[in-house]
Order: sequence, then C-alpha cells, then structure tokens
Amino acid sequence: MKKIAVSLVLAASLGLAACSGAEEATTEATTEATTEAADAAVEGAEVATDAAAATEAAATDAAATATDAAATATGAAAEAGAAADAAKEAAK
Repeated sequence: MKKIAVSLVLAASLGLAACSGAEEATTEATTEATTEAADAAVEGAEVATDAAAATEAAATDAAATATDAAATATGAAAEAGAAADAAKEAAK
C-alpha cells in the first residue's frame, strides 16, 4: 500500500511540475511568434512600398519617354508634310 501511495504522490507532483511551467513557456512562445510575424509584416510592407515607388518612377520615366517620342514623330510628320507640299509646288 505504501508503494502505491508513494507512486501516486510522485506521479501527482511530476504532473504538477510539468503543468506549472508550460503556461509560461506557451505564453512566451506565442508572444515571440506574434512579434516575429508582426516584424515580418512590417518588413514586407516596406518592401512593397519601395517596389511601388520604384514602379511609379519607372512608369513616369516611360511616359515621359513616350511623350518625347510622340512629339518627335509629330515634328517629323509635319516636316514630311511640308516637304511633300514643297515637292508639289516644284512639280507645277
């Protein structure tokens, strides 16, 4: 009977010891995981913001280049029209 009583007391104390620190460890692990996830989200947002800014700058540069090319093409078309008119006049 003493062996059973000692075994029960020992099992109960081991169970109590195992359960008492688990809550603190779980809380710390959860807090740490949440903090790491939040940090990763912030870094991801910063990277996305930087990428959006770079894309906007590239789009602005491309639009300016396209506008310049259109202006050049318009000028060349005007010159070609003037040259055609001059050729018509010369042919008369």
